[in-house]
Amino acid sequence: MTRDPSNAEESRGENRAGSPPADTVAEGAAGPGPTAAVTPPAKPAAAPGATPAATAIADEALAQAQAEIAVLKDRELRARAELENYRKRAARELGESLRYANLPIIRDLLPVLDNVERAIQAAEQNADAAGLLEGLKLVRQQLEDVLQRHHCKPIEALHAVFNPHLHHAILQQPSAEFPPNTVLTVTQNGYQLHDRVVRPSQVIVSASQ
Repeated sequence: MTRDPSNAEESRGENRAGSPPADTVAEGAAGPGPTAAVTPPAKPAAAPGATPAATAIADEALAQAQAEIAVLKDRELRARAELENYRKRAARELGESLRYANLPIIRDLLPVLDNVERAIQAAEQNADAAGLLEGLKLVRQQLEDVLQRHHCKPIEALHAVFNPHLHHAILQQPSAEFPPNTVLTVTQNGYQLHDRVVRPSQVIVSASQ
């Protein structure tokens, strides 16, 4: 069968008319052009707000935590204050212990000094004991010097106003020469270590007539 050339030409023309141009197809395959608009993704919806009940619970928990913090701070301040007071008290007690550490030995020495005093008084009444008297006076002076070096000194009591913190009255006597509550006689010397009384002076005090 013989094909008509005119019909073949018309068929090719229809195919060319129905097919899009090559550059149009390539452009469509490559995607949208530079002028195409891009839509950003939508943001997620915000979480719903807390309910009043949840807010009240949170506020209560916060208030409770703040109260506990305040209690802990107060305890800390009290503990610091107690520690500082303890340090001061310990330092003061240590200082006093060192200051009066010689008190026991001084108390033991005072009776020795008393016996020396009595021996001197007895020797003064014996004319034949002049040498003994001088020796005893020397011993007494040495003992007094030792006490002075350790800050122990006699309490001045004779003719002073009676002081119950420094004097121990063993007798009262009427006196026209001195006003009442005046020390007339010292029967035994008293001593102080720094400002602490080792023993009070034994005295006889004047009384009103």
